[in-house]
Amino acid sequence: MSEPRLTNTAIYLQRLGFDTPPAPTLATLQHLQLHHTGAFAFENLTTLSGEPVFIDLPSVERKILHEGRGGYCYELNAMFLALLQALGFDARAISGRVVLGQPEGAWTARTHRLSLVTLDGVRYITDVGFGGMVPTAPLLLDTTAEQLTPHEPYRIEQHEDGYTLRANVGGEWRAMYIFDLQRQEDIDFALGNWYVSTHPESPFLQRLMVARTGQGVRRTLNNGSFAIHHLGQESERREVVDVDELLALLHSEFAIQVPVHAGLRRTLAALISTAAP
Repeated sequence: MSEPRLTNTAIYLQRLGFDTPPAPTLATLQHLQLHHTGAFAFENLTTLSGEPVFIDLPSVERKILHEGRGGYCYELNAMFLALLQALGFDARAISGRVVLGQPEGAWTARTHRLSLVTLDGVRYITDVGFGGMVPTAPLLLDTTAEQLTPHEPYRIEQHEDGYTLRANVGGEWRAMYIFDLQRQEDIDFALGNWYVSTHPESPFLQRLMVARTGQGVRRTLNNGSFAIHHLGQESERREVVDVDELLALLHSEFAIQVPVHAGLRRTLAALISTAAP
C-alpha cells in the first residue's frame, strides 16, 4: 500500500520558511522541526468540543493548513512525516508511551506518535507533537550522551524494552516518554487516537492543553493557567478567568482560529471556572 501524500506541500513549506523544496539533509530536518513547533500549536480543542478527531492526512491538512488550527501528536506528527517523505527523507512512524508526570518506572498506554529518520546510516527521532516539552531538534537515537537543542537538553536511554526520552528540566532529568522501533500501521494509530479522544480517563477530555514553542520561549496553557517560559529566565504566569479572554489568548499567543462551537465555549468556561482560585 502506498503512503498517503500531501496535497498542499508548497503552502506547508512556506509556513516553515521555504519557498522551494529543500534537500533532505540534517540541516533541513533541524530547521523544519524547530520552525514547526512555532508555526503550529499543540491543542486539544476538538476533543473538548466532543467531536471526533480525524487523523487521515486530508483531514489533518484541512484542519491545520486551511482552518488555522493545531492538533496533537496523531495529527501534527502525521502531517510532518508526510512532509519529510515528500522531501525524500528516509522516515517512518513509530510510537511510544507518555510517562511525563508519572512515577518513575510507570508503564502507560501506547498513545504517542513520533517518527524515526535515517540520514546516511545515522538514526534520529523527530517529534513535533509533544506539547509544552516537544523537542525542538532531531535527536540521535544511538547515543546516551546529553544532546543540546534550541531549548532544553535531552538524552535517550536504551533499555530492554526500547528507549526512554528524558529532558533536563530545572536540573532534573525527567522522563518524557518510552518508545520502541516496532512497525506501526494506520490501525495502531487509530486505536490510540480513539483512546485519547474518547476514553473518560483520558486527560485530553479532562482539561485544556495548548502549547506553542518559538525562538527562546515556550508558551503553555493548561485550563486557565497561561505561562511564557523564557530560556534561562523566570517564567511569566497569569490566570485567565474569562472565556472571552481565553479565546482571544488562543488566537493572539497560539495562532489558533478557534471554531465557533457553543458546546466548546461552555466546556472552556467550566474548565477555567473550576481551576480559578
